Amino acid sequence: MLKYTEDHEWLRVEGDEIVVGITAHASEQLGDVVFIELPEEGREVGAGDDVVVIESVKAASDIAAPVAGVITAVNAGLADTPGDVNADPLAAWFFRMKPTDMGAVEGFMDEAAYNDLIG
Repeated sequence: MLKYTEDHEWLRVEGDEIVVGITAHASEQLGDVVFIELPEEGREVGAGDDVVVIESVKAASDIAAPVAGVITAVNAGLADTPGDVNADPLAAWFFRMKPTDMGAVEGFMDEAAYNDLIG
């Protein structure tokens, strides 16, 4: 089940964790991604805390934690091949986290609502 944020992140629930990445729309808006700085595993984050720095040929931006919780894993391969985000945004996840409240994920958009947002 995928959910989407207004900040153009996708969330995939896997057991008691969520996997977080950016949408194809966000990837297209950024252009060619050239650098990604990932968070540390074990880091406790609040909803909205900046956890990933992503730089492209056009801009630099931050990826925020969609919900409060603990970072349980990062996709370390993205540091070496940041362009994977452009090649396949749904496969190029940034981090996994265990939310403090899994119910918070339900508040995000489904695919139809996200598509309405981006027009």
